[in-house]
Amino acid sequence: MSWNPALDPQTPTGDQVDAIETVIVPRSRDLGGFEVRRALPAPERQMVGPFIFFDQFGPAEILTGNSIDVRPHPHIGLSTVTYLYKGRIHHRDSLGTDQWIEAGAVNLMTAGHGITHSERTDGPVDQRPTEMFGVQTWMALPESHEDNPASFVHDPVASLPLLEGEGKSVRLILGRAYGETAPSTNPTEMFYADADLAPGAAIPLPDDHEDRGAYVISGSVEVGGQSFEAGRMFVFRPGDRISLKAGPAGARVMLLGGETMGGPRYIWWNFVASSKERIEEAKEAWRRGDWENGRFHLPPGDDAEFIPLP
Repeated sequence: MSWNPALDPQTPTGDQVDAIETVIVPRSRDLGGFEVRRALPAPERQMVGPFIFFDQFGPAEILTGNSIDVRPHPHIGLSTVTYLYKGRIHHRDSLGTDQWIEAGAVNLMTAGHGITHSERTDGPVDQRPTEMFGVQTWMALPESHEDNPASFVHDPVASLPLLEGEGKSVRLILGRAYGETAPSTNPTEMFYADADLAPGAAIPLPDDHEDRGAYVISGSVEVGGQSFEAGRMFVFRPGDRISLKAGPAGARVMLLGGETMGGPRYIWWNFVASSKERIEEAKEAWRRGDWENGRFHLPPGDDAEFIPLP
């Protein structure tokens, strides 16, 4: 696919620097030598468009026998995407999905009224050292979709729109941007893209979305004369024409945003909802543990254990 001319950059200068509304420094935590950086939710911002959770994990080497072992746990009121740059993660859920998440592919799990899933590096992956590097995001669902049935969609990397040219490579993960539309649908107007920029290459953010942000994965970017290193998220004012320019070592940046939710969301553990009542109902359903007839079921083939309610 040739480069879309709509991506010709318009780099801001002077007082356009003020178009950066918020700069977020993620909170870091060490999970036994495995670093996780959480940019959303943050004190400065709960959401960017529908994105309510943004975690960078790695880069790290998972040594033999030290596997990622996230036991079955529940979700409501959100969609999740685990996007990998390196590594493999085994996803199983209560719909019967049994899918390996691999670098560049999209695995969109929509919880709706309720879903249970596990994330592990088991089997052959656990038998040798493995590099792991990626981002996990949660997107809040519109209130009208919070009680919909759960679903899971896998889009292989070859099915995703890829725009290349002028030192830029942009893979559209979800939503609509730069004249392209990703294969998986989302009930909210949004975009999510992986941009790999050569040194000095510039890329504009889509200007037809209400809320827009960017997170620097590696390298550095300049916005209106300011330089930002890896591990920074910035959110821009609506409507401003914004361009990011890669620093001398290039940059890898996640671009994200979309329409804002109709109101704030409550977050408790793995639950996201527009009301506290929905959260309390989900807590009670998981506490009861009626896997046969209740709201939540355990994943087939991974039902010997689960994470209890905190």
